[in-house]
Amino acid sequence: VQLQESGPGLVKPSQTLSLTCTVSGGSITTNYWSWIRHPPGKGLEWMGAITYSGSTYYKPSLKSRTSISRNTSKNQFTLQLSSVTPEDTAVYYCAKCEAFTRDTSGHDYWGQGTQVTVSS
Repeated sequence: VQLQESGPGLVKPSQTLSLTCTVSGGSITTNYWSWIRHPPGKGLEWMGAITYSGSTYYKPSLKSRTSISRNTSKNQFTLQLSSVTPEDTAVYYCAKCEAFTRDTSGHDYWGQGTQVTVSS
């Protein structure tokens, strides 16, 4: 299974960050698919996930700003994070797990990550 993140590397404060994860070698209609980020100087943070059936789960502190959706015909899932601030600057990863977990170490396949900077 291979995952590849794509999206803009620079987002202005108050705007919406939008990233897409393209999956190959496996179907997003199986397993669980997460977005995880790594802010500078901090640990990995699980943000949310979409399941094989399209159900979504979010980190409570981010739930009001986060939306995860999918396009099964393209085998892609997307992250939207609204009202971003410089605190949202991070490397963003998409990742797969076989059983639902919020634990980042429980994900077995990861994309290479994409740097997103929030700055005016």
